[in-house]
Amino acid sequence: MEKVEKPWGYYKTFVDEDFSKVKEICIKPSHRPSYQFHLHRSETWIVISGSGLMTLDGVMSEVKKGDIIQVPVKAKHRVENTGTEDLIFIEVQFGEYFGEDDIVRLEDDYER
Repeated sequence: MEKVEKPWGYYKTFVDEDFSKVKEICIKPSHRPSYQFHLHRSETWIVISGSGLMTLDGVMSEVKKGDIIQVPVKAKHRVENTGTEDLIFIEVQFGEYFGEDDIVRLEDDYER
């Protein structure tokens, strides 16, 4: 299992197939990945612990353990950990391409 450290936390890849990819993503308290979208994949997120604030195409909503979030292809999205414990979710990607270079960053706290 591949674990990749990021400035906002980490992700682990469980499945990497031609038709899908499955990751565990951990966002540390007070952190958030970039506001981004993907050209070649959709994502389904299942929150398994923690809480946060999701932005999906400019609309903000709270997320918590047990929530399921659909992120369509080309939807602008970001999640921020607003709690005191790690925000962890399972991400299932579907589409035609799953490379990390299919991230179009619109805003990024870490200047990537």
